[in-house]
Amino acid sequence: MGTEALLLVLVAALAHALWNFAAKTVPDGGAVFVQLYVVVSVVLWVPLAGVWLFVLHPTAPDLGWLLGAVVCGVLHVIYSVTLQRGYEAADMNVVYPLARGTGPLLTVAVSVLVLGERPPLLALAGGLVVVAGVVVIATGWVGAASQHMRRTGVAYGIGTGASIAAYTLWDDHAVNALAVPPLPYFALGLLAQCLLLAPTTWRQRVRAGEVWRDYRRQVVAVAVLSPLAYVLVLQAMRIAPVSLVAPARETSIVVGSLLAWLVLREPHPARRLLGSAVVLVGIGLLVAG
Repeated sequence: MGTEALLLVLVAALAHALWNFAAKTVPDGGAVFVQLYVVVSVVLWVPLAGVWLFVLHPTAPDLGWLLGAVVCGVLHVIYSVTLQRGYEAADMNVVYPLARGTGPLLTVAVSVLVLGERPPLLALAGGLVVVAGVVVIATGWVGAASQHMRRTGVAYGIGTGASIAAYTLWDDHAVNALAVPPLPYFALGLLAQCLLLAPTTWRQRVRAGEVWRDYRRQVVAVAVLSPLAYVLVLQAMRIAPVSLVAPARETSIVVGSLLAWLVLREPHPARRLLGSAVVLVGIGLLVAG
């Protein structure tokens, strides 16, 4: 993987870990919290996309852009709601690593076996090592009292990971095969998410006011950092194979696992550090490949 693509992915991974940490500190926001940060994201990022599209890089949109945005919106609503409910039901150190590990594993499998990508073997091995490090962070012995929470976290983590694989593969198709520029593609996807979530938020508008009052800082943090991470990864996909970008972005696990230990006081720090070291070895192989 080239230096430019890797740098984009690493910055995206840091932003991703930070916004997931912010989301974890909202214990009962659910779909309403998701809608609130999507709305703020629209306010912040759609004007930037408009400037990019109509001023800096004048481009005529086509119907493929709309198709890309609608599918993007649907997949991201599924992802966001599943992730948020997982954070409400289980520890971040279970849901986040499993979600981020399952996603690239499925993405790499589909991109190689179905889409025919042929990344260098050393780089592919690095991607698998990254996934192995994620597994080390996410697994381990727990007491009987924690078994139900662990099973719940595993279910939500794998479900979230499957949705990550789905939107990652679609994103790669959209920015390459459909040739949709990353920033306008993301902005249109945000608008689609707003429309899809609007009925739920309207039914729970009183609750939406409460969530905004109690967690507005988290809403704004996610609204800034989540789009930033996403657009950087989309740009990386334009200059590097998705089979390498998908696992490389999972360096966010290192930051996320350390935040869960140091700030949220979640258990098993030794396993987190070991898994983080394995992830870093995998990143080294990705660079070498």
